[in-house]
Amino acid sequence: MYDTIFSRSFNKHEQKKLKYGAFFSCFLIVLSICTVFKPYLGPIHDLNLKLSVGGVGIRMLMLNDTTSSSKIARVEDIVSETAVNDTIKTPQMEEEEEEPEPEPIVCTSESRTDFCEARGDIRVQGSSSSIYVVSPDTKNLSGNTSWSVRPYARKEDLYAMSHVREWSVKPLIKGSQQVPQCSQNHSIPAVLFSTSGYAGNHFHDFTDIIIPLFLTSRKFNGEVQFLITDKRDWWISKYQVYLKKLSNYEPLDIDSEKDQVHCFPSVIVGLKRYQKELSIDPLKYSYSMRDFRDFLRSSYSLKRVKAIRLRDGGHHRKQPRLMIVTRKRTRSFTNTDQIVRMAKNMGFKVVTMEGGGNLSRFAEAVNSCDVLMGVHGAGLTNIVFLPENAIFIQIVPYGGVDWLATNDFGEPSKDMNLKYLEYNIKLEESTLIQQYPLDHEAIKDPPSIWKQGWEAFKTMYLDKQNVNLDVIRFRPTLEKALELLHQ
Repeated sequence: MYDTIFSRSFNKHEQKKLKYGAFFSCFLIVLSICTVFKPYLGPIHDLNLKLSVGGVGIRMLMLNDTTSSSKIARVEDIVSETAVNDTIKTPQMEEEEEEPEPEPIVCTSESRTDFCEARGDIRVQGSSSSIYVVSPDTKNLSGNTSWSVRPYARKEDLYAMSHVREWSVKPLIKGSQQVPQCSQNHSIPAVLFSTSGYAGNHFHDFTDIIIPLFLTSRKFNGEVQFLITDKRDWWISKYQVYLKKLSNYEPLDIDSEKDQVHCFPSVIVGLKRYQKELSIDPLKYSYSMRDFRDFLRSSYSLKRVKAIRLRDGGHHRKQPRLMIVTRKRTRSFTNTDQIVRMAKNMGFKVVTMEGGGNLSRFAEAVNSCDVLMGVHGAGLTNIVFLPENAIFIQIVPYGGVDWLATNDFGEPSKDMNLKYLEYNIKLEESTLIQQYPLDHEAIKDPPSIWKQGWEAFKTMYLDKQNVNLDVIRFRPTLEKALELLHQ
């Protein structure tokens, strides 16, 4: 309709002139708009706001879109009484300048251990079993709270902890009459731990002290002073090679320092520990069980990193070495000679050894082997010295010991990069059958013994039982070990 009216009002020449005029007018309007608003236009991701501050309380909104979607960051109020060269400190600079100092005392309570980390002016007084954290400012201290720590990493076991000396970590204000004077100053950190509890049992030595001590002190790279409470000289002697690798200084018997006050820049009271036995969680800590085993090999100068790898077919120049860990008192093999003969006939070079004695020599012997086998017990803790990809065979006694065997050694061995095999003996292979009639509850109903508590279970199935291994039934397990050495 509009086209009809338009054509009637103007001739063709006038219509053409009118169209050109309209187009030119629109072009001028657009050009004018661009000229006026040019300073304010531009791609969003290139937008920069330059501000000159002369007052207070200015809030900035920064836009930054370098990806497909805009990112908007809120910047806190910037307060400036005097602007120098119109320069504004960025929020990141303010954060770095105002970063609060770490707390002088941080105490941590976990399922299996308690430990406190203190820094600053630390004074350790053996006569009172106290660690004083001295501060010039009351704001740096969490009130007048003090913490009590038994520095042994098995806090859920009340019997073990009852033998561990209790230490107090106390904050004090500098200048207070309670602050003891330093009698000896140290420039390195300290770690305080106990050698009581179940120390002396090879399994507990490693899972309660040796591995936790690695987790706690390895980061210092030797520049750390060990303070030992409940010190047992024979324990220090047994693990002296390991302790010297962790610390460049002789351990200090802090309990005997009656009239001394040792001052340190920082101290850790108690040991860090993962909740599982003989294990380290690499996601929680900066280390793994592989790191620990590498450190052990370095400590004891162990040569073998990997177990032998057998090749299919042909004659093997080297025989795989099998260690049988023997026991004299309980859970011992009653037919060791028979087991040795069978293993030799299968192509193994066999070594039989009992744990204890010189740890360096035993560690070297274990490290030389490709397969280790033994009945469940503390002696199996020596798997920590096996080379990578070695085979570990655990013989599980009769009586529902499976869960204990799995938690103590089965699962931890996998984190050590070992190949785990488990052999559960039958009743006929247990010497319990020679001690009790078949209708005795220990034979027919092991769970009933469990219900009587740990001591009843331990006495029956761990203290009174030996193993007469059925070599015919056991042979496939050794064959499986050989098969794994081919992989």
